[in-house]
Amino acid sequence: QVQLVESGGGLAQAGGSLRLSCAASGRTFSTLDMGWFRQAPGKEREFVSVIKRSGTTTYYAEAVKGRFTISRDTAKNTVYLQMNGLEPEDTAVYYCAADSRRIPGFSSATGYDYWGQGTQVTVSS
Repeated sequence: QVQLVESGGGLAQAGGSLRLSCAASGRTFSTLDMGWFRQAPGKEREFVSVIKRSGTTTYYAEAVKGRFTISRDTAKNTVYLQMNGLEPEDTAVYYCAADSRRIPGFSSATGYDYWGQGTQVTVSS
């Protein structure tokens, strides 16, 4: 019903930047809250950021505030995560997620019903 395709992951040096993209299809993009989660080896999946369907409301995990920026381009049905000032602790598989059900809240993975395949981000020191 909703397909999410991620790109932009890779290897970066500490202090560097990457931009992740997530292209959505199968449902009107403007009806979806779009979030980013990440999961490091042996760790739980954690919330990174979300941008609401309006495009005007965003939230960030404390660990990434001031460094990451989420945005969306309605014309391209795409959500972005601009990651600046990368740290080795940012190393993880990053997942794009969509909430089509308007579930209350934003930071729990269970509140999102569609997920991308994940893209690896590795930050070296």
